[in-house]
Amino acid sequence: MNQPWDLSALVNAADARAGLAERHLWLVRLIEWVRHEPQRSSATRPSAARGGADSGPDCGPDGGDKGGDEVGADTTTPWPLRRLKLLLMQIDRRPALREEVQAMAAAFWRDIDAPALYADLGFGARRSFAAELLTRVQLRLLPGTPDTRDLAALFSLLFEPGDRNWLAALDARTWRRLTELVGPGDMVARALMLDAVTILASAVQAAGYSPLLRLRMSPELLRDEPFRQLSSAVQAVRQATLEGRSDDALRDAAYLRALLDRCRQAAQSVLPHLEEYGVSVNIVFDLDQVLARAERIEHLLGAVLSPDNHAETYHLLLGLLDALQESSGLRALFARHYSLLARQVTERSAESGELYITRTRAQWLQMLRRAAGGGVVIAGTTVVKFWLGALALSAFWAGMLAGLNYASSFVLVMLLHWTVATKQPAMTAPALAARLPAGRQAGDDEIEAVVDRVAQLIRSQAAAIVGNVAACAPLVLALQGLAWWLAGAPLVGADEARHVLHSLTLLGPTVLFAAFTGVLLFASSLIAGWAENWFVYHRLDSAIAWNPRIVQRLGAARAQRWAHWWRQHVSGLAANVSLGFLLGLTPAVLSFLGLPLEVRHVTLASGQLAAAWGALGADVLAEPAFWWCVAGIAATGLLNVGVSFGLAFSVALRSRGVQVQMRSRILRALWQRVRTSPFSLVWPPRD
Repeated sequence: MNQPWDLSALVNAADARAGLAERHLWLVRLIEWVRHEPQRSSATRPSAARGGADSGPDCGPDGGDKGGDEVGADTTTPWPLRRLKLLLMQIDRRPALREEVQAMAAAFWRDIDAPALYADLGFGARRSFAAELLTRVQLRLLPGTPDTRDLAALFSLLFEPGDRNWLAALDARTWRRLTELVGPGDMVARALMLDAVTILASAVQAAGYSPLLRLRMSPELLRDEPFRQLSSAVQAVRQATLEGRSDDALRDAAYLRALLDRCRQAAQSVLPHLEEYGVSVNIVFDLDQVLARAERIEHLLGAVLSPDNHAETYHLLLGLLDALQESSGLRALFARHYSLLARQVTERSAESGELYITRTRAQWLQMLRRAAGGGVVIAGTTVVKFWLGALALSAFWAGMLAGLNYASSFVLVMLLHWTVATKQPAMTAPALAARLPAGRQAGDDEIEAVVDRVAQLIRSQAAAIVGNVAACAPLVLALQGLAWWLAGAPLVGADEARHVLHSLTLLGPTVLFAAFTGVLLFASSLIAGWAENWFVYHRLDSAIAWNPRIVQRLGAARAQRWAHWWRQHVSGLAANVSLGFLLGLTPAVLSFLGLPLEVRHVTLASGQLAAAWGALGADVLAEPAFWWCVAGIAATGLLNVGVSFGLAFSVALRSRGVQVQMRSRILRALWQRVRTSPFSLVWPPRD
């Protein structure tokens, strides 16, 4: 509406004989008038004006209230509530208007599907996370229509999520006046709510019998068949209530509530199964729908069985407004249904991350040796990278071959039980977060244990980077010298060397590219956790071990070994392959979109700089450009590790529900450790 409706025009437009769409549109406009604060102008009439039985409503053309006993003088009551009181006051003063409004209300309740409001609002029509997400996107993008019999759909046109604020200030007297004026009547309202209870109970029962939930529930909790008994229990409550047998209705409702409690316990027993056998967002979505519907049934029962249900229906309205706000948000949907998946992914990463944290000097030296082995492989990766660059392929195929080069190298490092430094932070961060208590404040001893773990993590990461670089750079330099001696020319020529000095310098966009690479390193850890969760959820290890065709082809013993191998390595394979192709293909895809982002990996960069040294000779050491590249490599290492670790640690903290206040305590304790024993962050203490 371009111009606000005034109350006089609205009440004069009330027509109980109009069509469904016109009557609903009138109601939308009326609530819109109630909701918005009027615009004051000098043309308003004196506040002493009063409307009689034959006069129009006591308001100006802008819709503002111009008097009234308890309305005009009150400045603390929210404007919508003041306007609602004004409207009720004018209706009470004009019998003809009251009859018209009541006729409109009678036509409304006659033609609307009222139980849908209680049974459908806030719940997905289909048991699918993707379908619910699509529905919410459509509700945001597509306009609604008042030409509907679905009260749940009309409710979103009538009210906005912010309406809860002023409706929460509604006093009991005003609410009673409003419901007596436009409500369907006490017994009709109870019958409508009982219809909604029947619909909700059938949905809970259907979900309880669905394979996704039933096969994951505790058999002990299903022994009494609580889901099967829901329909008969609801029917007993309905019949006793409508027949006026209040004592029987209370007894039957108590039994129904006990059944609902058993159903909730059975549904919640799915969570331990998910934590052990893998998470599916569709199962989490189904589970939330069951629990929310059971809670809605409890609220409706309270309203149905209350002798004077005005207070209960008022709280129901506030709950429906809460459901409206929640059902319209995309962020809340993702946050709730992906939180358990995020926790599973990070906890599986934490299991892998424990392998990369050294605690003793022997473990630290072992990490150094493993990292040196990884540096040897990355040296070969660096040489192959230059060869691929000399082929002058198109961007896509160059990225594809580069990704294959990286992925095969990372997988080889994994299979040889060596390590690449930059893959560790995204795994070790969840392992660190797993030491933090969830949902409560940590004690001093727990904070100190976390600081010890941080020190161990920094030492381990330092050993890994030193081992990678110390093996990769000298080996590439040696290969360059060997090529000079055997062929009279280096493997990497002077032109490529000058390009390296230009691209790796700290004076260029190296910092941005290194941070971007840290994001890709973090993304590969998420892919690894998701892949392992998918593998476990679909029980592929059991399928490999026991599938008749696989057993027949491989033999029972070999099938068991393959199942064990894949269960142990699926996360590592997914991490290394995805990281390789992310590093290779992402820059090519982004360049197609006009975003000239590149990757900067500390170990690969050190190998490239060593190749430039080998091509240009010792004279390059006198050039400032070389040392700017050394500084760029140091910054690359810090950003690769820092960005990847920070993102992984943030996700792990959120997924575990760790309180934000704990971070400052950890930082203070860590700074205390740096000041008192800085050397412990580099070299482990005695065993």
